[in-house]
Amino acid sequence: MKDLFIKRFGYYKSLGDKSFGQLSDEQIFWQYNDESNSIAILVKHIAGNMLSRWTNFLTEDGEKPWRNRDDEFVSTFKTKQEVIEYWETGWKCLFEGLDQINDENLHHTVYLRGEAHSVIDAVCRQLAHYPYHIGQIVYIAKMVKNDDWKTLSIERNKSQEFNNEMKQRFPNEDAGSNSSPVCFQNSPEVRDEYK
Repeated sequence: MKDLFIKRFGYYKSLGDKSFGQLSDEQIFWQYNDESNSIAILVKHIAGNMLSRWTNFLTEDGEKPWRNRDDEFVSTFKTKQEVIEYWETGWKCLFEGLDQINDENLHHTVYLRGEAHSVIDAVCRQLAHYPYHIGQIVYIAKMVKNDDWKTLSIERNKSQEFNNEMKQRFPNEDAGSNSSPVCFQNSPEVRDEYK
């Protein structure tokens, strides 16, 4: 299970990394308006959350007394390099926390602001939280880069080409089965229900 968590978190980290690689210092700090977050602010919040949640993950409440969440939404970074260094600090803490997980403690209780969670639930909670904000980072980066944006996903009008490549890459997979609970294309009962 730990390896799966590491793989999924690593994928979302890579989306942020690839976005930062396309951006200038100025673009990292761009805000749509005063009520919107810049990428720098989103990084400050994500990494601040990671440091709080994953420091002594199994033994201390995930909302540390030293965390100042409100300050995470105030821009204090001066350079893109500072932003990336803080991003890396947060991820290092997260991966060190994940490394503590094993089959024996997967269902142990940990706390977030006093609320009890199983370890697996606490991990899933963060696996929903970080991609939410990383999606915002990608969206902002895409807006500021406009025509110069290099997609991090399947290129427009290239879906069939991508699908064909995947079928060649994984020829032994059973293409007729649904491995995903959210993929209903091969289930006539569900398809009929949602027509």
